[in-house]
Amino acid sequence: MSHAGSVIVPPNYKPTDKEKFMNPVMKEYFRQKLILWREELLKESEVTIQNTLQTTELQKPDLADRASAETDHALELRTRDRERKLITKINEALLRIDDDTYGYCEETGEPIGVGRLDARPIATLSLEAQERHERMERTHRDE
Repeated sequence: MSHAGSVIVPPNYKPTDKEKFMNPVMKEYFRQKLILWREELLKESEVTIQNTLQTTELQKPDLADRASAETDHALELRTRDRERKLITKINEALLRIDDDTYGYCEETGEPIGVGRLDARPIATLSLEAQERHERMERTHRDE
């Protein structure tokens, strides 16, 4: 990763379709966006873990309270699971930035598109490929 850090992303920079796709500044923009997102998720999951520990210590004698605490706990575990999956996807995206495959559709090899990536930086499929996937899933579900 010799090139990292040498690229400066100007403040107020927003990637557009007019510039060369995945030029160094755009790549660095997405790298930083992914790293910040991962940091936020990690902070959130630390808070979740602390909350979970605190509520477990206060074993609630009241059944209704205990039921709602268990529901909260299940919800927090689900949230943590989703955060873990997201973090894995973010890490995979960062690896793709390093090997220059980031931003290109896994199926077609076409650029995913700046707007889509800005909204969902972990996207691995172009919108067309994504829609094709969802159509296929729907057809198989209905069989």
